Amino acid sequence: MHFRRTVVWGLAAAAAASSVLLSSNAQAQDFPVKPVTLLVAFPAGGAGDVVMRAMAEVAGKKLGQPVVVENRVGASGTLAPATMAATAKPDGYTISQTVLPVVRVALMQKVTYDPARDFTYIANLTAYTFGIVAKADGPFKSWSDVVKYAKDNPGKVTYASPGVGTSLHVGMEELTAREKIKVTHVPMKGAGESSAAVLGDHVMLQVDATNWRPLVEAGKLRPLMVWGQVRLKSLPDVPTLTELVPSIKEGGEIPAMFESPFGISGPKGMPAAVVKKLQDAFEAATKDEGVLATLAKYDMTPKFMTSEQYTKFMLDAIKVEQGTLERVGLTKKD
Repeated sequence: MHFRRTVVWGLAAAAAASSVLLSSNAQAQDFPVKPVTLLVAFPAGGAGDVVMRAMAEVAGKKLGQPVVVENRVGASGTLAPATMAATAKPDGYTISQTVLPVVRVALMQKVTYDPARDFTYIANLTAYTFGIVAKADGPFKSWSDVVKYAKDNPGKVTYASPGVGTSLHVGMEELTAREKIKVTHVPMKGAGESSAAVLGDHVMLQVDATNWRPLVEAGKLRPLMVWGQVRLKSLPDVPTLTELVPSIKEGGEIPAMFESPFGISGPKGMPAAVVKKLQDAFEAATKDEGVLATLAKYDMTPKFMTSEQYTKFMLDAIKVEQGTLERVGLTKKD
């Protein structure tokens, strides 16, 4: 009698598990049946926000449900994905913009997530283009002016970036180490605040994505360099990082200084069918003419990676970023 009862219970448990699995699979196949929330890591109006909103609109049409953007700003772009990883169900209805600082900040300080385990990397979408600008009527007319002043006045050059651990902060630390100068970092909440700080003479430089281009075109800011190996079509007279600092190129490519890819992720454990639907919807967005026009406005181009490719990229980035942070002395202190 005991054996029979055990068998019956076992069959019932197996049937229940099978029912849950079938229900889960059915939900994944039906996804989405309601709006998807996309957490954006930076303030409204900046390059990352505008681009993600443009892509969300196209992806929503592809999915048949709206993709609703919510800005979760803070922690150098990691608050949004960290919040998602800690609170969202792995059902695809809450996803987040995901930037390289997700990996980097975890190597610099204690965080609430593990970048290797707590995310489902869905797709990479594009990459920021960076540069350094100064006030147009200020003392710096070129990067060499900055270097000379910094050598004569160690620590007196101040620069604004979107925060500690961002590609801009780490890239600037690498650059100034190569130039053998000391400058002072002033973290800001976003590009708008950084530009205002330069225009108000609160800091001397802004290191950011090309959010600043309209102010350059208006004659208020002066670009000193763009980070990359090829000049921008929109700013053909502005020299590149590798033109001005050849040792960067000679020392090997430093990803944070050339471009900073970003994409979307979800919580760990998402069903493959849901990941594929989101991946395909956002891939379609990277090919949309309206989205391409928005990207061009910020000197960006599509850098699409599938979920498999993006996962590998982010796991590889852990090793790459560890080396960069060790080189500039920004690794986590135990």
